[in-house]
Amino acid sequence: MSSNLGMNTVKQHLPKDWLCELRILHRLGIQTCNDIKRTGWVNIVIITTMAAILTIFGACFRTALSISSFSKELGSALEISVYLKNYANAKEIKNEISKYEHVEKITIIPKQESWSKLKAEMSLPNIDNPLPDTLHVKVDDPENLQTVFANIKKIQSVEDISYAKDLAVKMEVVNHVVKTITLVIVLIMGLLTVTIINNTIQLVIQARKDEIEIMRLMGVSNWYIRFPFIMQGAFYGFMGSLVALIPLDYIQTGLTNVHKFFMIPTPPYALNYVVVIMFTMSILFGAVGSFWCIKKHLQV
Repeated sequence: MSSNLGMNTVKQHLPKDWLCELRILHRLGIQTCNDIKRTGWVNIVIITTMAAILTIFGACFRTALSISSFSKELGSALEISVYLKNYANAKEIKNEISKYEHVEKITIIPKQESWSKLKAEMSLPNIDNPLPDTLHVKVDDPENLQTVFANIKKIQSVEDISYAKDLAVKMEVVNHVVKTITLVIVLIMGLLTVTIINNTIQLVIQARKDEIEIMRLMGVSNWYIRFPFIMQGAFYGFMGSLVALIPLDYIQTGLTNVHKFFMIPTPPYALNYVVVIMFTMSILFGAVGSFWCIKKHLQV
């Protein structure tokens, strides 16, 4: 009993053979490079095709961010105009509305100020001021305009309320369409990437069929067999994204000029965000396509 405990204690203190593990990784890395070389000129076709798909994705995604920025900027200019009854106290109504969710800013426009501006612009008879006190309510997001509008409408001291509903609805529709198109493009990109990688890895597997069968008969781990193929798929995704950066830079410059022309700020870190997403998705889809392909082969 004591001898077994002693052996377990010794085993726990034995250092791991990190050198052996590094040799295995080195061997897998060499195998991955050999598989890529074996594919030959087809690598150029695959990377070029991947780059074209990723360029379309990057362009659409980056454009979608700009469209959302334009929509949000226009939406921030939309305000709900609240017209109060004669007996209403504007400051009290302002305090009440400010408690509502999504309300960002409230400006009181006294009826005397409105009447003075109107008289300065138009020739009016000398009559009593018929205008009410007005509140201009700014909402944090155009999508929340209708919610805030419905809440304010319930206040009894409010005579009337209005906002550019048609414009708000159109901007909301544009946002939803842009998001839907972006999602569809992501799905299409994923499907095309997985299909291309799957077919490519299938060719490599056929070329190494006998070698893989021998390794399986020798009891080699499936992960040892899979790893070079998964890395090859990830390599194609990475290289495709790298090439796609060239046209994406021109697209970024064009969109920046459009923002400057309309004097609307460019979304912060938009290009960085697109690049990170593009590289992550391409590498992931490339690795997944390879994994599925070799998994089907190993199950035969």
